[in-house]
Amino acid sequence: MFDLIIIGGGPAGLTAAVYALNKRLETLLISEDLGGKTVYAFTVKGYEGHEVIRGGDLVETFKRQLEYLHFAHQADRVTKVVPADKHFAVLTQGGKRHEARAVIVATGALPKRLDVPGEKKLVGKGLSYSALSHAPLFIEREAALVGSSVRALSATAELAWIAKHVHLILPDAGEIDSPLGKKLRANPKVTLYEKTELKEVHGDEFVESIVVQGKGGKQEIKVDGLFIEMGVVPGSTFAADLGITDANGRVKVDSKCITSRAGIFAAGDVTDVFIEQVLIAIGEGAKAALSAYEYLINQ
Repeated sequence: MFDLIIIGGGPAGLTAAVYALNKRLETLLISEDLGGKTVYAFTVKGYEGHEVIRGGDLVETFKRQLEYLHFAHQADRVTKVVPADKHFAVLTQGGKRHEARAVIVATGALPKRLDVPGEKKLVGKGLSYSALSHAPLFIEREAALVGSSVRALSATAELAWIAKHVHLILPDAGEIDSPLGKKLRANPKVTLYEKTELKEVHGDEFVESIVVQGKGGKQEIKVDGLFIEMGVVPGSTFAADLGITDANGRVKVDSKCITSRAGIFAAGDVTDVFIEQVLIAIGEGAKAALSAYEYLINQ
């Protein structure tokens, strides 16, 4: 039996694994790959070679350390976590059953995609699902953003501070009548396209324009980049029966990354803590490992 099983190999999971191993815990990290969001680079035309998400080098160091300690990582997908007598059974897609006294969930979240022509081709080439991470590259540039949630409106407000202009595509009313939405309406640097859908993304090497369709028909908008902010899907389906997730599937944690079930901890984008930044995920992973260590030594 392991002391600790960590589910997920992104920035939070890798950090948690390294911290746990340094604490001499018998640790196993289960994930299909290592690196998470740091594997995917993002740039816009004119900024080739620059990367806004910081912390990638540190994650690579953790990744190499874990690859060296090959016994601590298993390439597999977790399908279920089952509470047992003072421990947990972790079941995998590969038919394995591992047992541990504690578990850290660090499986991240995937963005909701629109699956329109050109979207897949241009991901990372001016097309992003996180304005929080990549907005700084749009100083004095034309940007478009799709979404009408609080998250999308907040991202638009951030972009409007630095971009030359922001085209906000609103598939539905969403939160546009909120106080923040009203501020965006009054902002001369923001153009609203209400009841409008994204239909295509154009560009050879980078995003060059988008095609939208609203009440007036289709139109093409020249932009330097596109943000799709339609929300995310937490990777927590295997934990659905544990009673640790909220209505949106995010794992609920306190300030120490502790969940409502003793022995289970969580860190990163899978939690109800708004993160989306590599350096913050690294910190949360370290925190979760230290909380798990404290729990284990007191058992």
